[in-house]
Amino acid sequence: MIRSFLSLCLASTALASLTATAQAAPPGYDKIDTVVVIYAENRSFDNLYGGFPGANGLANVSPDQARQLDRDGKPLSELPPAWGGLTGKGVTPAVTEAQSAHLANATFAIDDPKGFNEGTNVITHDLWHRFYQEQMQIDAGRNDKFVAWADSGSLVMGHYDGSKLPMWAIGQKYVLADNFFQGAFGGSFLNHFMLACACVPYYPHADTSPVKGQIAVVEADGTTLKVADNSPPSAMGGVPKFANDGAITPDFYAVNTMQPPYQPSANKPVEGGDKALADPAAPTTLPPQHEITIGDLLSLKGISWAWYSGAWQAALDGKNATPVPNFQFHHQPFNYFAAYAPGTAARAEHLRDGGLGGVEFIKAIDDGKLPQVSFYKPQGNLNEHAGYADVTSGDQHLADVVSHLEKSPQWAHMLVVVTYDENGGFWDHVAPPKADRWGPGNRVPAFIVSPYAKAGTVDHTQYDTTSILRFITARYDLPVLPGIVARDKALRNHDQPPMGDLTAALDLTR
Repeated sequence: MIRSFLSLCLASTALASLTATAQAAPPGYDKIDTVVVIYAENRSFDNLYGGFPGANGLANVSPDQARQLDRDGKPLSELPPAWGGLTGKGVTPAVTEAQSAHLANATFAIDDPKGFNEGTNVITHDLWHRFYQEQMQIDAGRNDKFVAWADSGSLVMGHYDGSKLPMWAIGQKYVLADNFFQGAFGGSFLNHFMLACACVPYYPHADTSPVKGQIAVVEADGTTLKVADNSPPSAMGGVPKFANDGAITPDFYAVNTMQPPYQPSANKPVEGGDKALADPAAPTTLPPQHEITIGDLLSLKGISWAWYSGAWQAALDGKNATPVPNFQFHHQPFNYFAAYAPGTAARAEHLRDGGLGGVEFIKAIDDGKLPQVSFYKPQGNLNEHAGYADVTSGDQHLADVVSHLEKSPQWAHMLVVVTYDENGGFWDHVAPPKADRWGPGNRVPAFIVSPYAKAGTVDHTQYDTTSILRFITARYDLPVLPGIVARDKALRNHDQPPMGDLTAALDLTR
């Protein structure tokens, strides 16, 4: 309790010190009164939008650029099978491991009628999308070891004809950003923190805690997992094995999935304990976090905001089910922070139920009652995550929500950003910019939708997940989060430009 109180005091002090860094909004930014961020799941840009007209897509990829190397650095003669099969259990007809063998060392269309003919309505096998593996796949910007350090063989090189998706038409109507990168290496857990705070969660004293068995064994370079002695030497021989592929870095940052300390969480309460908490002794429960979030800064300035979670109340009521709604506990970043613990006024005000199928969020849209800043996380079966969700259902849901936003009483002064948290393990041909130890990671699709959008254009500006926070910060005269300052410094140190704040996609002179 004392440590928690001290942490909160330190956070409050840091929050107060940040206020001095706030600056007046640049001219034109005040034309946006409502910001809406919709966060889908696990698709690289090339996986869905590699064929988008005018975008830096698959047409720009040479055979040499797509060619994948084996674990020894030599080119693979062919792609390995999709280990476990291309499509998930229960898919009819399923594409088996044997049927996926002997593909050329190149990209391939999953939905090609002359090939696998598995459309975006089919759930595929899931793919590794983890902190260290992604860095090993990127291979210093060459993006040539996606197959080598994957658990899904050839599937990483698969893509779709996205022109059949409803969001494709929205990209044509508004702006598709083709140089937008996930904020951090790895998976959804860490990239949701990037959206909430541009920060990385920390597990104090991890080496003497229940999580000590999850401390990753990493080589001296700090980016490469130590390979186990019994790991197959070639990607053709199977999935790689590591000495310890854990969730915690050697210096105790949590970079792969951990569970929230508060309900709803995949970790149940202690028997007879507080039912609002997750068992703190469970090895996958992250202790409450105390970093400053974008929500804290908005509240400090009196700006209304909310995180809407599809099926949030259903999960709290113990009515989460698979495959629908399949609420994902680790996709709710503010539920990891002490400032939004159960029983706090901040939790009641800002963490809201999006409803089953997003009905409560859509009702707020239709009624013109969205706060000034809204984040929306679709429920699991509608988030497009490989392994448990298909692309078509989630994409249609995104397009439906955008349609409601276009008709909202608040639309005339609205900015909507629709993007994906991370690449989900799927290959993309563009090298991420070099910045800090956390990212950015691979390229993901992003749409900028607004009456002020430069309609019908592809925006080539360099962005990442923190670009969303950059716009919010500039628009509402907020202090700049420390993680954004650190990223800009790291980009400068690598002779890279800073990340944009999305306004290159807008015409704010109208």
